[in-house]
Amino acid sequence: MSNEYFVIKAQDNGVQVIGLTRGQDTRFHHAEKLDKGEVMIAEFTEHTSAVKVRGRATIWTKFGKIEAGGTDLDIE
Repeated sequence: MSNEYFVIKAQDNGVQVIGLTRGQDTRFHHAEKLDKGEVMIAEFTEHTSAVKVRGRATIWTKFGKIEAGGTDLDIE
């Protein structure tokens, strides 16, 4: 387990955060819906290898800040 955390802040209502599994078959295993201003702190684990964010959100990782859901992907 890597203990890598990331933070997602919804910029609009209805931002979807979907966790994807590890292993031979990638599957959805968890989903959350965030409303504007809500913040989710999450962690990559032995079960979660990827996260899909659908909607306008700001995402902070150890790699920096990402603005998602606009016309262009901004990474700072």
